[in-house]
Amino acid sequence: QVQHVESGGGLVQPGGSLRLSCAASGSMFNIYLMGWYRQAPGKQRELVARITGGGGQYYIESVKGRFTISRDNAKNTVYLQMNSLKPEDTAVYYCNRVGPNNTGYDRWGQGTQVTVSS
Repeated sequence: QVQHVESGGGLVQPGGSLRLSCAASGSMFNIYLMGWYRQAPGKQRELVARITGGGGQYYIESVKGRFTISRDNAKNTVYLQMNSLKPEDTAVYYCNRVGPNNTGYDRWGQGTQVTVSS
């Protein structure tokens, strides 16, 4: 199992930006397919973006053009730059290795709360 520790969330006004970070354990981080997920109140957890070891990216439609996923393999860290935030982006954000059907592969970390509100 790989452990994930998320940070960087907070309260931001609509239109604002945040950068989330996720530190992962493991000596083979550079080959992991990593993803950012979110869970809004009363909703199921969903994959937001994922990135291959080589940097190939995928985003769900609702965040395309606003969010950017990146990684630093030397630091075992994956990032999520979130711009033009909307109230509907409010959720707890988690990172994880991406498993079959885009589910999380490892035990979930504590996540980081993102609240978009004026």
